Amino acid sequence: MATNLSHSEFTQLASEQQIEKTVQALQAHGIRVVVCDTGEQARTHVLDLIPDGATVYDSPSRTLEVLGLSEQIEHATHFQSVRTQAHSLDFATQRNEIRKLIAAPDVLVGSVHAVTEAGEVLIASASGSQLSAAACGAGLVIWVVGTQKLVRTLSDGLRRIREHCLPLESERAQQVYGGPSAVNKLLTINAEHEPGRITMVLVKQQLGF
Repeated sequence: MATNLSHSEFTQLASEQQIEKTVQALQAHGIRVVVCDTGEQARTHVLDLIPDGATVYDSPSRTLEVLGLSEQIEHATHFQSVRTQAHSLDFATQRNEIRKLIAAPDVLVGSVHAVTEAGEVLIASASGSQLSAAACGAGLVIWVVGTQKLVRTLSDGLRRIREHCLPLESERAQQVYGGPSAVNKLLTINAEHEPGRITMVLVKQQLGF
């Protein structure tokens, strides 16, 4: 199923014209955008954006895994990994503490599933664990996004999630967790009113789903 749906509509890198149009819309909506040619440039830029001493939550993301960002954040010495902190707590008895750590880190680093030419950002989740930080909880949000995720309309973005991302994520979840994934929660960000809070690093490479 995943192979059949991974067609060029959802995997082809965006044109320069589409990138420019999307960047203008995002910036008009209060989202700062940096365009990188390579994943290596993007990784360096992301790490440079993280303040010393910050608590950093790297939300589950194939993009971050491919770039090696998840591992670098986990083992960083100049800031604190929320994921490492959460793993030191007992889920059965300290669930609220874990939830609070994830919901309001100093910095959220992750990716998204679709970005429209009108500047709308879509993030789907099974648990919703990363959504509160993206919407409001994190003081700084950094998204790393391959330009194959740029779509024309909101409807195209929803189709991308349902027809492309979900089958691929379900395939991964089946291997890792023994069961399929689901789109239980969906966040759409139309604008950010706090200047400088959100930075999107667009990368001219196919990264993630």
